[in-house]
Amino acid sequence: MKIAVTGKGGVGKTTLSGTLARLYAAAGRPVLAIDADPDTNLAASVGIPAERMAGVAPLSTMDDLIEERTGARPGAQAPYFKLNPRVSDLPDTLAVTHEGVRVMVMGTVKTGGGGCICPENVMLRSLMRHLLLERNEVVILDMVAGIEHLGRATADAVDAFIVVVEPGQRSVQTAHTIRRLAGEIGITRIYVVGNKVRTAEERAFIEQAVGDMPLLGLIHYHPEIIEADRRGMALYDIGGEGVAEVRAIQQELDRRLAERKPAP
Repeated sequence: MKIAVTGKGGVGKTTLSGTLARLYAAAGRPVLAIDADPDTNLAASVGIPAERMAGVAPLSTMDDLIEERTGARPGAQAPYFKLNPRVSDLPDTLAVTHEGVRVMVMGTVKTGGGGCICPENVMLRSLMRHLLLERNEVVILDMVAGIEHLGRATADAVDAFIVVVEPGQRSVQTAHTIRRLAGEIGITRIYVVGNKVRTAEERAFIEQAVGDMPLLGLIHYHPEIIEADRRGMALYDIGGEGVAEVRAIQQELDRRLAERKPAP
């Protein structure tokens, strides 16, 4: 199963990604969680102590490794480099494991545009193809607000593209923009999760504003979610109604994906 989670900054997509990762791992599924957001907060959401991640750099900033694999150093003038570098070993050698979840910090390319033909971007896209097309475990991608790391070659491998929204126009507008961009490369399994919901009016707003995008469920504004963020802990480790709501979202996602599978 391959799940991509995205949304406007600050809507809670990383909390959802990390909690889903822990839930699938607790169910006995091998899980690889990929932090593809420049803020790199997924490890904390999974529950990995900050000291364990202190020396972990995003793959996108590992110039020596990128040069070794592609034959060109990021930022240098290199007319030729490998477009299909070896990446199959990276999830095993660079990931940090915690409670059955392996977390890998991929990062993103900040210069030259997301689609630039540069060694670091080639490296990231090669890794993404490997993760989505060749890995058998549950892969959860915590992404920036868009489809930067995805392309037509990997669109069919995304089982679920989850957009997290909060009760606000800008968040919902971002969701519709992401849906349009995803549709342009062939991603059709797009779902919505509502977060930070406090009232019946906010619930109704999300249900109406997302239109015909399937709503997997809602996460309300629970005190334990605030506490987890304040203490730098995983919501899963604190527990409470927030985790129960994410579990319900997981179950709804599994149900919808099972319905899409062709009969044997």
